[in-house]
Formats: sequence, structure tokens, C-alpha cells
Amino acid sequence: MTLLINNKKDQLNYQVYETRDAMGQAAAKYTEELLVKLQNEQDSIRIIFASAPSQNEFLAYLKRSGQIDWSKVTAFHMDEYIGLPTGAPQAFSHFIKQSLLDDVKPHAANFINIDAKDSAEECQRYSALLQEAPIDLVCLGVGENGHIAFNDPWVADFNDKEVVKKVQLDTQCRQQQVNDGCFADFDSVPEFALTLTIPTLVSAKHMVCIVPAPTKRQAITTMINGDINEDLPASILRNHASAALFLDKDSGADLL
Repeated sequence: MTLLINNKKDQLNYQVYETRDAMGQAAAKYTEELLVKLQNEQDSIRIIFASAPSQNEFLAYLKRSGQIDWSKVTAFHMDEYIGLPTGAPQAFSHFIKQSLLDDVKPHAANFINIDAKDSAEECQRYSALLQEAPIDLVCLGVGENGHIAFNDPWVADFNDKEVVKKVQLDTQCRQQQVNDGCFADFDSVPEFALTLTIPTLVSAKHMVCIVPAPTKRQAITTMINGDINEDLPASILRNHASAALFLDKDSGADLL
């Protein structure tokens, strides 16, 4: 693994790697070491996962670990579209099951119900599950507009009172789903989603953020060098006591 830079901004540690594969491998190794420490100290571990192509390399390496005791893990995911048909391959629950959970078989996995008829009731149901015990780890990415989960800048709130909420996705966020190859065209991308709020995400004891690709370069540059505010929601990670950001040379180009 070719590490190009290892640095810190405020409380956020960040590393830039030569390749996307090296980035994913390093992030998985860091997460493995963190989880091994937690499983030696606790009877259970609660993890929230992102569902996006940016996580592919990280998840591929993480599931190869022979040291993680997945029988102690309760898994969650952080957002879900509203309005997709049952069984749609674009569902984030489908992604994280296929990419990780079906292979590692955690103790439990809780998903936002894509078939929920009442968004408010579903937010309450999933909020209750999340609040049963503290969250130990969030594994996340950063959107092209700087979002974390589906907290786009125009709906992001660092002091949100909700745990899970319904949001309308902005144009850049919806276009990203096309850019990532998840949808054939813009009109196919749902306009609304349910998302964990920013306070829910940053309440985790630890955060591991994996962000490759040139399309994320501007967001990462602003995340590290700009102000900490809702205009770039991911900037909040700079205030977290235990957060690590893993980049490839495309996303981290301006930090080298």
C-alpha cells in the first residue's frame, strides 16, 4: 500500500493513498483493528454502514478479515430511497447485504423498510432500533456535494432533533447516482429518501470515512480546507474525537 500523505486537520486524521485499492485495503485494516479491540472489550458491537460504490474496495477487504467476530455485530444502514419497487437492485439494503452482510452473517441486521407505506412511522421504528444502545462505529462516504448519508447541504442540520428523517434529494445528489452507475438516467432516481441525521451519525464512538474518485475532489478539498458548517456537511467530521478519512490520489489531489 503506497501511502502518499498522513495528516490531520482539527481532530480528523486523513490519509491519501496512491490507488483506490490501496485506500480500501488500508481502511479495512484500520477498521479490523478497531473492531478487534472493541470485541475484546464488549459483548456486542453496533455498526452503521454506507451503501455506495465508493465503499466497494473497503467492504471487499473487510469481509476477508479472519479476525472480526461478526457474531457480536448488529448492523444498520444509513439511508434508503422512497418509491423504489420491491426487490429493486438500487435499494441500499440490497447493496449492503450483497456487498458484505450476506457473507459475514452478523448477529443481526436492521434495514430501513423500502416498502414502508408511512414514512413518519418508519422513521420512528428505525429510530427506536438505533437508540436501543450506543453506536460504536459508522463507516461512511462523502457525496459530490459534501453530503453524509442523504444529508444534502440544503437539509443538513448539525443540531437536528430527529434521529431519522424524510428528505428531498437535491439535483447534484440525484445526478451522482447516475454518475455512479446506479441508475440509467436522472429521471429514474427517486426524489425522496429516508436518512439518518447528522447528530445520529456523529454520535458514534468511531467514524471511518472512505472517499475515492476525482468526482469527490472538490468536496474533499472543501471538507479539509473550508469552514465547518452545513454548506459542506462532511466537514463536521473535523470535530469528531475519533474519525479517520481514507482517500485515493484522485479525491485527495489537492491535499498532496
